[in-house]
Amino acid sequence: MNVSFEQPQWILPGVLIIPLIIFLARFFRPALALRVSFIPAGGTPFKPPFNPLWGLRLLKAAEFLGVFLLFIAAAGPRFVSAETVWLSRGADILFVVDMSPSMAGIDMGHLNRFEAARKLVLDFAERRPGDAVGLVGVGDDAALLLPPTVDRQSLFSRLDSLQIGELGDGTALGLGLAIAGLHIAKSKAPRRVVILITDGENNAGSVHPETAAEVLGELGVSLWIIGVGSSGKIPVDYVDPLTRMRRTGVFESRFDPENLKLIARRGGGIYLAAPHGDALSAAFSRIDRGEASVGRTGIRIRETPLRSFFIAAALILLGTLRLIRRRILGAFL
Repeated sequence: MNVSFEQPQWILPGVLIIPLIIFLARFFRPALALRVSFIPAGGTPFKPPFNPLWGLRLLKAAEFLGVFLLFIAAAGPRFVSAETVWLSRGADILFVVDMSPSMAGIDMGHLNRFEAARKLVLDFAERRPGDAVGLVGVGDDAALLLPPTVDRQSLFSRLDSLQIGELGDGTALGLGLAIAGLHIAKSKAPRRVVILITDGENNAGSVHPETAAEVLGELGVSLWIIGVGSSGKIPVDYVDPLTRMRRTGVFESRFDPENLKLIARRGGGIYLAAPHGDALSAAFSRIDRGEASVGRTGIRIRETPLRSFFIAAALILLGTLRLIRRRILGAFL
């Protein structure tokens, strides 16, 4: 953002005239002024508590400033900013996020699986402002939490409100993929993408995940599956959203990537393993590169006029000075 002027030639008179007035007042006024002494002969001269000349100079400077602001207003000041606008629609992307309690397993560095995935979804969406991003949650049940949208504030707010276990303790992967397919099938976007993030097998819901993946493939939807976590004893720590009780301990993670690979193959998609935090970040980077942005952008110039602001400031300043001269200082000035 910067400041420009519609008629900058009006600034020059203000720059030249005001110093000229000061020059003439400085060198010609003493020759025309009449000094009258009110001190009686032999009396003690009056000494004010402050030098009144400084007050006079301050008032004069303020008056010159008010006049200069009027010249600035005549020049037509304005804020000019450039913003990116999307000339065509980007991709529609639906994240299908596993919210089962096992996603609270802490094997993504200092974060659990769920928090690491949520953070990377945020980063992914920020890097692709032209794409519409939505959310499907998976537990015992599955639900569309947010339809694809370019409103990043709504996306970030919904992501921030997600809680492990809020959809139950199971993992209905097939139902989650089916719900994603149902909504993204209606999309008119030039590219449609479903990204499943999970650490387990399908153990709930009435839809088999391979069947749902096949439907996505038939719809021409690009399918990515990220398998997060590793096998073994994993610490877990989360607050149950139903009972509000904190659950901590260690669980035996039996992460089996073969089922997820099969689901990806049936949908013509790609499986990415993310056993630790760095691998999860690399998986998101791979998807970002693989799903090239299809939206076209342009630059729009936005102008905000400031003339009224400078006129109002000048009138308020000059009016205040006029009031001070007439009502407070009176005829002495």
